[in-house]
Amino acid sequence: MPKSQYTGKQIVVLEGLEPVRKRPAMYIGTTSLAGVHHCLNEIIDNSIDEALAGYAKNVWVNIHKDNSVTVRDDGRGIPVDKVPKYNKSALELVMTKLHAGGKFDGRAYKISGGLHGVGASVVNALSSLFTVEVHRDGKAYTQSYKRGAPTSLVKQIGKAKGEGTIVTFLPDSDIFKEGVALDFQTVKKQVRDRAYLIARLAFHLVDERSGQTAHYYFEGGITSLVKALNRDKNILHTPIFIAKESNQISLEVAIQYNDGFSETVESFVNVIPTAEGGTHVTGFRMALTRAINDYAKKIGVTKNGSDSLVGDDTREGLTAIVYIKMPAMNLQFEGQTKGKLGNAEVQPIVAAAVKEGLDTYFEENPADGRRILEKVFLAAKARLAAKAAKDAIIRKGALEGSTLPGKLADCQERNPEVSELFIVEGDSAGGSAKQGRDRKFQAILPLRGKILNTERARLDKIIEFEELKALVIALGMGIADSLNPEKLRYHRVIIMTDADVDGEHIMTLLLTFFFRHIPYIIEKGHLYVAQPPLYKITSGKQIAYAYSDEERDKELKTMKGAASIQRYKGLGEMNPDQLWETTMNPANRVLRQVNIADAAVADHVFSMLMGDEVPPRKRFIQTHAKSATLDI
Repeated sequence: MPKSQYTGKQIVVLEGLEPVRKRPAMYIGTTSLAGVHHCLNEIIDNSIDEALAGYAKNVWVNIHKDNSVTVRDDGRGIPVDKVPKYNKSALELVMTKLHAGGKFDGRAYKISGGLHGVGASVVNALSSLFTVEVHRDGKAYTQSYKRGAPTSLVKQIGKAKGEGTIVTFLPDSDIFKEGVALDFQTVKKQVRDRAYLIARLAFHLVDERSGQTAHYYFEGGITSLVKALNRDKNILHTPIFIAKESNQISLEVAIQYNDGFSETVESFVNVIPTAEGGTHVTGFRMALTRAINDYAKKIGVTKNGSDSLVGDDTREGLTAIVYIKMPAMNLQFEGQTKGKLGNAEVQPIVAAAVKEGLDTYFEENPADGRRILEKVFLAAKARLAAKAAKDAIIRKGALEGSTLPGKLADCQERNPEVSELFIVEGDSAGGSAKQGRDRKFQAILPLRGKILNTERARLDKIIEFEELKALVIALGMGIADSLNPEKLRYHRVIIMTDADVDGEHIMTLLLTFFFRHIPYIIEKGHLYVAQPPLYKITSGKQIAYAYSDEERDKELKTMKGAASIQRYKGLGEMNPDQLWETTMNPANRVLRQVNIADAAVADHVFSMLMGDEVPPRKRFIQTHAKSATLDI
């Protein structure tokens, strides 16, 4: 545009909810299916706020056959009287204006999950249909909207049936182009997590599409959640519960150690999960390490600072919930999606309360205290052994990448963003992959046999295992406290194993290694599983490859004449050209990206299937054997 044409006429002001529809990801984080689930969370959290204020006892969630959702509570009901300044109903203002609501002055809601006053109005803006029904003061009222704009005035529709608010919305498919069908299992997780946090609030979930239902009600609060996270694990003691209120901040912490090696800490602020932690989690971790060190000194296990425990030691095998409630008007989250708490004043309050609570617990429960000390000192011993082993390897230059493993056929490309590493099962498949690859950007690392099960292996054992050591060196980013993401040599790490039981076992062992010891690879979307074809179908000069039984049957129908079918059991059965064309060529191949949809569920599944406890694994296999599919 010429400079002379840039005038005031080109300045556009987005009114009302237009900014939300223009830039939805700014308000809900994403327009994928996760965004649809976030919208449901916003509406559910409004009902939960009524429970936190001491009014609602029940929340009902109904997913309808057309994928619309109804959320109902038995709270006070949204006010419908007119707000003089705007000459509009309070209900309409809450549903159509950003930063309008009852959570800013701290009087209507002392504690709430909402912060910015944009929850319901944003969901309204991103819904093709949105209806609110209010029951209060003996009367029932309703108003409907379309993409955020009212299609009617607030009107009375009869007598109230109790009290509460009913919200029905259908996410807009113009915004959520990946689909608007909520996943029932994800909704269950969202609802269940909130039920744990609010003792004696009942949730009733119904999916009319499938007829599935779920009901949640917990008396024990976060102690029940810790027990659930530690199911199928060997626990060392009963849960430690700490509760404290200070400066309008209410804190609840539940702690329980198991004999595993991984840490599970979940944190919440006013029922909002803070996946990225924040000041409350920092305060908790500081206090945990300090309290355990002080107790060790008190009973004479340690005497000076040289043998003090570090944070990594005290978090091995730890399962904990950190839950704070505080006035909504004071909350400072980083980002609208509320992933990380930023209030600096929370950290010392949490640290002091947890330190005091643990000091008292250790004093009153010395047997449990000693069990925890035994656990963390074992972790410290293993850490020092791993450090010694790692240092010995580093002194030889191995983990520093100065000497790449001899079995690695590296690529010519040095830009990690376009480089790929194929982790291949066996020398036979490795040979085909090395010959068939594009050596410019594809590297091949063959593994001999099954690798170590790292679910219950510490670092010293891992780096002593030759195949895993070679993998760590090839990746180039180190491991544990020496991890440096900037040194990752490949941004696509591809597991390529045979389509048989042994191949799937090796793939599972590799997934366990990445999940437990280099989760960064998964979290940043760098890990993939290759999908080689299951069948080669030949009819005369016609050749086709099928990746499933359904594809095989479809291809057979298109073949002219009699066809022969070859079932591939291993990658080594394919010649290099076939392996390239079907599995490695970016133009044709199918890659499945590995991600962590629910860290707690993933932790439970890995512990159950790869851990030492046999009964839970046997029970799981017997229950799911007939329905097993490869779902990554």
